[in-house]
Amino acid sequence: MLVHICCSVDSHYFIEELRKAYPKEEIIAYFYDPNIHPLSEYELRFLDVKRSCEKLKIKLYKGEYEYEKWLNAVRGFEDEPEKGARCEICFDLRMGSSVEFAAKLGQKKLTTTLLTSPKKDLEQLKNALQKECEPYGIEFLAPDFRKNGGTQRQFALAKEQKLYHQNYCGCIYGLKKQKQDKNFIDELMSPINRQILPGSIEARIALYKKITMLERKGKKFDIVRQKFLNYRLLSALIKLNKKPTKCHILFYSHFKNSYTRFSLDENSLNKNLKKGFYKSTKDEILFIEFQNFNSYFKNKWKDFEDFLKYPLKVEEEIKWRNKLFGAYDLSPIIVLEKILPARYEIIAKSEIYFDIKEKLVKGDI
Repeated sequence: MLVHICCSVDSHYFIEELRKAYPKEEIIAYFYDPNIHPLSEYELRFLDVKRSCEKLKIKLYKGEYEYEKWLNAVRGFEDEPEKGARCEICFDLRMGSSVEFAAKLGQKKLTTTLLTSPKKDLEQLKNALQKECEPYGIEFLAPDFRKNGGTQRQFALAKEQKLYHQNYCGCIYGLKKQKQDKNFIDELMSPINRQILPGSIEARIALYKKITMLERKGKKFDIVRQKFLNYRLLSALIKLNKKPTKCHILFYSHFKNSYTRFSLDENSLNKNLKKGFYKSTKDEILFIEFQNFNSYFKNKWKDFEDFLKYPLKVEEEIKWRNKLFGAYDLSPIIVLEKILPARYEIIAKSEIYFDIKEKLVKGDI
């Protein structure tokens, strides 16, 4: 039989139970979830599904990421609630692709691990399976493994196997409703300089790649959840004499005011520029010239453009900030190629908020 897979938390338990119910069936897995957004989250979920399937020793196929097709299918149903009409369309699309793939492989049965998700409607899923399977003459299976404490056993198994437990179903519209009380959606944020932000999807991908490697090597490890103070720079524009200028803003640079301006003349610059640093009296903003910043790192970058393209890791920025200014410093630190006499305008928004991240602990636990 072919099993459509949505995520490792649902699939690991579902497939174990499916084996008990159908011991003579060969199980083949198919990951087809174009509803998942952004692409990085899609890749993270596939990464952990692949890890789960390796543990279960079953073959896994990866479907196409047809996000535009999914968007077109659910157009007009963006504001539907969970378990509403949008979910129904989504299930039809995913089961449609799954049954086509089952027929291509010559499989006679089809089911989906979505059936074990407590957030999904069993009847909707059963209807989607039946509707899509009948034209192909493929038998659909809709077992309910949630009942009799199944959901509790599912989550206990996921914790035991250290599977990635996502915090939203995957769809951008569901995520938007879930985060409607926040000023921003951090799952959709990714810096243009490709830094990996703490608590981001990219950080989780790096974590679960390490976990996969440790498991393959038979190494002991554990995952602990850690509460911390996270930060996101939502927007920033620095102008000199009304013209935008290139810059790099260090992590934990918190802007109290969304707009700050001041003028810096030649005399004031000569008087207050110390070792490549200039501190504004407004909003505690600290400017540092690239040449001076580069010297702290033994001239790591050949020029300013090289620095902008390949900045420090966030952890290294935090370490440098703490070393020079203390562990609790949140002043904006802006790296400029050169600090010049000019009229400065800083238009920026940032957020500091409590968050939780997973941390890998190696060795004996």
